[in-house]
Amino acid sequence: MAGTFYPAGAEELRRVVTRMLEAEKVESSAPKAIITPHAGYIYSGSTAAKAYASLSELKHSVTRVILLGPAHRVYVKGLALSSATAFATPLGNLKIDLEAAAKIQYLPQVTLFDKAHAQEHSLEVQLPFLQQCLDRFLLLPIVVGEATTKEVTEVLDILWGGDETLIVISSDLSHYHEYDESQKIDTATSRLIENNQFEKLEPQRACGCRPMQGLLNIARRREMKIKRLGLCNSGDTAGSRDRVVGYGAWSLHEKQMLDEKQKRVLLQVAKKSIEQGFDTHRPLNVDLKDYSSALCETKASFVTLKINNQLRGCIGTTLAIHPLVMSIADVSFKAAFEDPRFKPLTPEEYKNIALSISVLTPELAIPFATEDELVGSLQPGKDGLTIMTGARKATFLPLVWDSIPSANNFLKQLKLKAGLKADEQVELAWRYAAINFS
Repeated sequence: MAGTFYPAGAEELRRVVTRMLEAEKVESSAPKAIITPHAGYIYSGSTAAKAYASLSELKHSVTRVILLGPAHRVYVKGLALSSATAFATPLGNLKIDLEAAAKIQYLPQVTLFDKAHAQEHSLEVQLPFLQQCLDRFLLLPIVVGEATTKEVTEVLDILWGGDETLIVISSDLSHYHEYDESQKIDTATSRLIENNQFEKLEPQRACGCRPMQGLLNIARRREMKIKRLGLCNSGDTAGSRDRVVGYGAWSLHEKQMLDEKQKRVLLQVAKKSIEQGFDTHRPLNVDLKDYSSALCETKASFVTLKINNQLRGCIGTTLAIHPLVMSIADVSFKAAFEDPRFKPLTPEEYKNIALSISVLTPELAIPFATEDELVGSLQPGKDGLTIMTGARKATFLPLVWDSIPSANNFLKQLKLKAGLKADEQVELAWRYAAINFS
């Protein structure tokens, strides 16, 4: 598309992209994902720049970009990967994240289909913006064809990652209506996106509705904030007003689970519950009226105790059953006095205790056919993992990666914890994330 959708010369392309980015205000917080249009730069470039300007804080931290866009040139069943090892623009080559591709290639909805990528502008026009906004990163481009929300969600769940991963959805809005009609349609579509009514998105509203629906499904589940950055159409930029195409830009932000003050409160609750346990043999009795609404939300948690970096107690649950502050009071007491692997904590030992809290996100089922596929889908350092075979079940917090950095050994040791033999197969598995503080 160099020379048509955007300039073919490297210097001119760099100037054009830089000028568009510099014209935009920088977002106050860095997004996890963006939705951005994909027409020629004279039409939608200024709107796309609004999304990419929000990445200013991520220039050096993002090392992987997952890019999804709709199929325009050929029919695609499901989602299509490319066999290429790099994608080229006038600004240079972008290496493909082959490791990330391998994590989803086993899914039945994912195929290797180079023809889908050969002339797909919805992906290509995003690349110069990414090259200008980010430092060094690996790219995983995915063409989305006839795919369900569940199929797209499944792929994004596996690739979601942490702060190192940016999700980019490429989509234009309505096509070829008169200017006033386009404005009405696109304004209504924008409300659907911002209110996360993704079920009502249809191809006539947004050509990238299918990848968008997968992202918004996760955004709803993770309670992400969706912010509109721009909305216009080709009649506002470089086209006539009789047959216009709509463009929009949005940023999606992860919900901050806890701020520093709230973390300190929870640490104090954990300490008080253990200290009271020495005298009363009961956990701290928590009155929810004394705590902020964020600390009263129902969340799963663990408390880990160590002495000289050696485990001295760890109790918790991956299921969100109780208000967080009550859960912390309970599991900290149990970690100190009721962990069956250890004797009850003594006051003398308590003087040397290092206490850490893990607050967990909801568990997500991991689809896999073999244990090799399960191991390949794991994100070392990021994923907490729960496995189950029959009635035997066990979990490792993300913290455990510090001592077992190998994914193969991580699963092997977790099977031992669950009471499974090396040759017994894991039947079910779930992943979760956690914020940890101590």
